[in-house]
Amino acid sequence: MIRMSSQIDDEGKPIPLYDADGFEGMRRAGGLAAATLDFIAPYIKPGTTTAELDRLCEQFMRDAGAVPGTIGYHGYQHASCISVNHVVTHGIPGDKVLATGDIVNIDVTPVLDGWYGDSSRTFLVGNVRALPRRLVDAAYRAMMAGIAVIRPGATLGDVGAAIEAVARAERFSVVRDFCGHGLGRAFHDAPLVQHTGKAGTGVVLEPGMIFTVEPMLNAGKAEIKILPDGWTTVTRDRSLSAQFEHSVGVTADGVEIFTPWGTSGQDTWR
Repeated sequence: MIRMSSQIDDEGKPIPLYDADGFEGMRRAGGLAAATLDFIAPYIKPGTTTAELDRLCEQFMRDAGAVPGTIGYHGYQHASCISVNHVVTHGIPGDKVLATGDIVNIDVTPVLDGWYGDSSRTFLVGNVRALPRRLVDAAYRAMMAGIAVIRPGATLGDVGAAIEAVARAERFSVVRDFCGHGLGRAFHDAPLVQHTGKAGTGVVLEPGMIFTVEPMLNAGKAEIKILPDGWTTVTRDRSLSAQFEHSVGVTADGVEIFTPWGTSGQDTWR
């Protein structure tokens, strides 16, 4: 059963509140998203093409009884988004060959029994220099800092402020043109989740809200541009970009992460 909050998000849309069945559906779908990223990790190595990684991700999701939510979404034709180095998000899998020193974000959204799981991780390819390694680590810590403040009565402004504080401390910038989003039975739903903000402002979090937290941090400036293919988004100054994403739900006393990586259920990325 889905109820609606009395609040609306920044776009004026009502925010769904999910019950225990909804949380269980998200655990299964989110668990598969996490498992897909765990599965693909060993294949991320120099010499591998992004098309091959996409093929493997698609097969894994389909073998588990899911369909990739990205295929057919506004005309997109791939099972994942794979973004390398200065590509911020929505990188299209193709003949790009990974090389030692690259950083690569893989974003997957399996749909399982009508529920959308959504998660992404930035991986290190071979021996990676200090700056990109520090950027990737900061992106992960920024996401987790935002998740750590989620609880009933907190605000989405608290989430954005926590993320921004980590980025600022490392002298990285936060992309403002993309945000997190509600999900569940729909791929993108209310609320919008900004990754910058002022603590104590915005939507007040309530039990049953489900959304993604997915900050993108740039080593240079925050400005981005979308390439003529309509999907691939890059940093304007060609600086490196890193992102992590979890799907989460607001519980009665805190937050549940639906997409924890690691075979033991422990959230790890290295």
